[in-house]
Amino acid sequence: MARRVLVVEDEAPIREMLTFVLDQHGYQAVEAEDFDEALQQLTEPYPDLVLLDWMLPGGSGIQLAKKLKKDEFTRQIPIIMLTARGEEEDKIRGLEVGADDYVTKPFSPRELMARIKAVIRRVNPTGLDEQVEIQGLRLDPVSHRVTCGDDALEMGPTEFKLLHFFMTHPERVYSREQLLDQVWGTNIYVEDRTVDVHIRRLRKAIETNGHDKMIQTVRGAGYRFSARI
Repeated sequence: MARRVLVVEDEAPIREMLTFVLDQHGYQAVEAEDFDEALQQLTEPYPDLVLLDWMLPGGSGIQLAKKLKKDEFTRQIPIIMLTARGEEEDKIRGLEVGADDYVTKPFSPRELMARIKAVIRRVNPTGLDEQVEIQGLRLDPVSHRVTCGDDALEMGPTEFKLLHFFMTHPERVYSREQLLDQVWGTNIYVEDRTVDVHIRRLRKAIETNGHDKMIQTVRGAGYRFSARI
């Protein structure tokens, strides 16, 4: 399944160019020409990345970035700001509200694609395409599905990413701080106890056949994913 990129740009020629370039490189482009349409596009399946123009009808790119980072279901989506603003203060402001990178117009398609690939690698270190299976629990990062036998397991995007990280890094203890960095990302500021909340949700989602016991609490250290129950 191709990675989805939401292109939020009010100028039609630029939006069409971005969509064409993304399609040529195997991405699935979703378009929005203003603030409100961008919000309407932010539903499941969520985009893997947002290309966000600074100036938009109905609101600014800065306002939209802030909104994305406050929402539990969208805060982990990486953002690349697109703008004609090249001043250092503007770049810093964009990064401070949660943007992962900043591309100043005009830019070449080659530069843009390099930035997109770099951001996806950086913010999604567990972004492997291979399916992972441990004791009948299977996770497919491409289709974004988790199954146990023939049963599909439902969970939120954060729980999915947390499970993906655990299953690709088994038998090792991770502190809450390490999990925040690896799963939520370095640009997200949340309380350590947020990890505990999502661990509880994840355990409930995978309790079929006792898989919840594979997420083990290591007192005073953090959490470990282990098939040794």
